[in-house]
Amino acid sequence: MPIWGVLAGLLLLIDGDSLLRSRWHPGTLALVHTFTLGVLGNAMFGSLLQFLPAAAGVPLRVGRLGTLMHIALNAGVLLLVGGFYFGSTVLLTLAGLLLPLAFLVLVGMTFPAVCRAAGQRLLRAGIGGSLLFGLIAALLGGALALCGGGRLALVVPPWVDVHASLGVLGWVILLLASVGRVVMPMFQGTGMTSAKWHAVWLGCLVVLLTLASMWRLTGNGEMGLRVTLAFSGLSFALTVAWLQRRTSAARRGPLWWSWRVGTFALIASALAVLWQSREPLLAAALALGIALPLLVVGMALEIVAFLGWIELHRRIGRGVQLPGVQRLMPARERGAAVMVFASAGAAVVLATVHPDAWLARAAGLLQCMAWGGVAAVFLGTRWRVQRFLRDQVKSGCEHA
Repeated sequence: MPIWGVLAGLLLLIDGDSLLRSRWHPGTLALVHTFTLGVLGNAMFGSLLQFLPAAAGVPLRVGRLGTLMHIALNAGVLLLVGGFYFGSTVLLTLAGLLLPLAFLVLVGMTFPAVCRAAGQRLLRAGIGGSLLFGLIAALLGGALALCGGGRLALVVPPWVDVHASLGVLGWVILLLASVGRVVMPMFQGTGMTSAKWHAVWLGCLVVLLTLASMWRLTGNGEMGLRVTLAFSGLSFALTVAWLQRRTSAARRGPLWWSWRVGTFALIASALAVLWQSREPLLAAALALGIALPLLVVGMALEIVAFLGWIELHRRIGRGVQLPGVQRLMPARERGAAVMVFASAGAAVVLATVHPDAWLARAAGLLQCMAWGGVAAVFLGTRWRVQRFLRDQVKSGCEHA
C-alpha cells in the first residue's frame, strides 16, 4: 500500500499542477487510480481477507489463489496507471482485462462464504453489498479501459460518473461503514449505531445509488448521483463524528484522531460534490487525498500492530510474556505518521484550490514523505516482532 502512495507523490512531483486542473487529463486519471486502486484497493482487499475470518466469523480458503489475486490487482494497477500516463492503448487493454479478473477472484472467494455464514446478518449484508458494487465498478472500469484502448465505443462521461460513484460510495464507503460499526467500539471506545438506523442507511444507499446510476446512464443528468453521494457521505461521516463524542480522553489516540480528521474531510468533500458541478476536483482531493486514506491508514496502523502480536502469540505460545501492541508500534510513531499524512493531504487540497507548479510539487514531496513514514512504521513493527523472536531463540539456546 505505501509504495502506491509514494508513486502518487512522484507523479505530482514530476508533473506538478497539470494533474490538478482537469479530471480528464491522462496524468490526472493515472494519479486518481494510483490512490483508488493502488492505495485503497490493496487496503480493501487485504482488510477483507483479514477481517472476515477474525471478526465476522466467515471462513475463507485463500491459499495460493489469494497471492495470485494480489499479484493480478497490483499488476493491473501498474498497467492502468502506465496506460493513462504514457497514452498506451496496449497497456490500457491489458489492464481492462486483468483488473476485473482480480475483483472476480475476490468476490468468488468471499461472497459465497459471506452468504453461507451464520449470524451478524447486517454486517454480512453490508460486506456483500460492497463486494457486488466493487465488482460492478471494476467491470465498468474494465470496459472504460478497453474503450481507452480502442476496443470499445462508449459515451464516456456518464459511464465514468457511474464507475466512480460505485467505486467510492458503493465499494469503499459502504465497506468502511459496515466494518466500522463493529470495530469502532473495539478500537476507539465509541458506541454502536442501532441496527435499525444502520439497516435504513444501508437500504437507502443501495436503492438510491442503483437508481441514480441508472438515471445517469440514460442521459438524464448527474444531479441524482451528486445528491446520492453527498447524502450518503454526509450521513456516514456525521454518524462517525457523533459516535466519537463518547470516546474518553484516555482513548483518543492516533486512530481516533485519524478518523476524526478523515470524517470532517469527508463532510467537506460531500459538500463540495454539491457545490462543484463541472470539475469535481476539490471533492476528489478532499476524499482521495485526506478523508479515505486517513480512515484506511489509521485502521491499518492498528491492525498491523495487532497482527504482529497475534504472530508472536501463535509462534511462541503460553508461558512467555509477550510485548504489547503499544510496544510493537508505539503511539508516538503512529501519531507522527498520522500528522504528516494529514499535512500531506492538506497540501494536495491546497494545490487543487490554487493550482501552481511549486505548490503541487511540494504536495507531491509531502506525499512521498508521508507514505514513506507509514512504510517505516510498518517495517519498524515487523523488525520488533522479528527481534523478539530472535531473542527467544537465543534465550532458548542459552538455557539448553
